[in-house]
Amino acid sequence: MPGGDASDAVVLGIEAERAGWDGFFCYEPTWGVDAWVSLTAVAMRTEHIRLGTMLTPLPKRKPWEVASQAATLDRLSGGRVILSVGLGAPEPRFYMFEDDPGRTVRAGRLDEGLELLALMYRGEPFEYEGKHYHAHRPDMMVPPPSHQQPRVPTWVVGLWPAPVSMRRSARWDGWLPNYRTPEGDRGEPSTTLLAEGVAWLTEERARHGLTMDGYDVVVEGNTVAGSAAVEEVRTWAEAGATWWLEANWSLDEASLVESCRERLRAGPAGVGR
Repeated sequence: MPGGDASDAVVLGIEAERAGWDGFFCYEPTWGVDAWVSLTAVAMRTEHIRLGTMLTPLPKRKPWEVASQAATLDRLSGGRVILSVGLGAPEPRFYMFEDDPGRTVRAGRLDEGLELLALMYRGEPFEYEGKHYHAHRPDMMVPPPSHQQPRVPTWVVGLWPAPVSMRRSARWDGWLPNYRTPEGDRGEPSTTLLAEGVAWLTEERARHGLTMDGYDVVVEGNTVAGSAAVEEVRTWAEAGATWWLEANWSLDEASLVESCRERLRAGPAGVGR
């Protein structure tokens, strides 16, 4: 859902569950409609559809606030939350109220923020000392753990073929792919690049005793319902994708709800459905 208000999220979230979609994700702005309030409203009117942000710029957020929101919604929904995180785009609209500290600082905050989230989801006292964050061991009012354990599943943006960025994605629960050309420019998605990234992730996780079982690879795009959509999703699945995220970022606010409702009612183009 690339816009709209919380009430729109409820309408579309219900439509998504009725039509057999597996997940419902809300855009999280710097200043705007709160994604977590919207997702909470959807949780109260649905039973099984997965809920998440697309995506949370963790370096711009306080990790303890994100953990509180994600774990609270996870318990409320009976374990339906997926958290998607990345560095955050270095664009003026994302830095209206602060200066961009730079990619190196954002990367450090992302790594430490992910470590803190994993600790906080346990619902146990802990201590943490990092370059960007620290936590003193609390002696009271420790919140309950998230419903899903050992943590809320976390998808992390990884820039292929940048090894440092990809190692970060490999450590957690899913890869949100970005691509870089040999010249260092932003690359266009392709099934070939995705398959290369999946093969690399498979080897990297194996080095640490991890398999790809339960690990997600998320591809985002926009389709028109029908056989062509099914075939497109199939090609990405064959390259290693486990989720297809249907997202149309070209919609304006006036047509957003009705356009999304029409696409939702047509049903997902899932392989094997």
